[in-house]
Amino acid sequence: MLLSFANLTSSEVKGVETFHARRHLLNTCDLSQEEIKSIIKVAASCKQLYLKDLSPIPVLTNKTIANLFYENSTRTRASFELASKKLGATIISLDPKSSSVAKGETIEDTTQCLISMGVNAIIQRHSAAGSADQIAAKLGNKVHVINAGDGANAHPTQALLDALTMSEIKKDLENSKVLIVGDIAHSRVARSNIWLLNTLGADVHVCGPPTLVPQELSKLNVTVHNHLEPALVEADFVMALRLQLERQTQGLIAGLGEYKKLYRLDHHKLTLAKPNVKVMHPGPVNRDIEITSDLVDDLKYSLISQQVSNGIAIRMAVLYLLLSNPENWHGDSIK
Repeated sequence: MLLSFANLTSSEVKGVETFHARRHLLNTCDLSQEEIKSIIKVAASCKQLYLKDLSPIPVLTNKTIANLFYENSTRTRASFELASKKLGATIISLDPKSSSVAKGETIEDTTQCLISMGVNAIIQRHSAAGSADQIAAKLGNKVHVINAGDGANAHPTQALLDALTMSEIKKDLENSKVLIVGDIAHSRVARSNIWLLNTLGADVHVCGPPTLVPQELSKLNVTVHNHLEPALVEADFVMALRLQLERQTQGLIAGLGEYKKLYRLDHHKLTLAKPNVKVMHPGPVNRDIEITSDLVDDLKYSLISQQVSNGIAIRMAVLYLLLSNPENWHGDSIK
């Protein structure tokens, strides 16, 4: 059971070919609209397959993929593991705390060791912004590098899965109003979504306390708000971000009570948006801080569970498009 490119438009096929030629996925700021749409289209096919609970699709049976997470993760790490297995690849997940990293081994030496063992792709998360770019520059064409989050810089597959989730509600996101609420300053999710959504032609807005929303974002074709109510007006999608509680000792907000009063999403505030508005959150959710628990669980509005599910589909698509052999694409079929 293989995947198909038969249902792709000529523009999407071009996007597939362009993306495959990249070798790495480090950010969303330089992805073309054709690449984004092709990834989403292939991911939709992947989702159809894994929802049927079929056996692995044998397209990456000769590939070995390494998860190298220097930061904690549930959704991203687990979905990359599941995506790899569903494509027939061998997946190894390293815990730096119990590896030679704990003895002082550098990232470069760790990744070079993995290459020597025959690893074809490295999926890395690290607290240092730019770490994935540094590894990709160091390793060149020896291995595929996928950025699973680097500091406050980027998280490309999260933005792609968010776009897939939105496109399932509204096929064309051009001119759709997307509001991102919360700690924008420290959010790699916000940055990756801003770049990707702008490429798709969405009307992107951000909102949060002045200390958590860089005003220079207005230079990126983003509308900046410091008050939630006017920002919600006519919104098609509202994405709440995790309030990074570990940073609040810095005095960036007056307190959790004040933040919840001014910026927490709830059913009442949501009435200011469009009647069919949808709510999103990249997780993990601080329930009743950035969004009420009732709203998280209200499937009339909440797409949060759908985002988690779509993480597998997007990561399947990314791995398949980067690692598979283009010579086999046109012979693939899907049933």
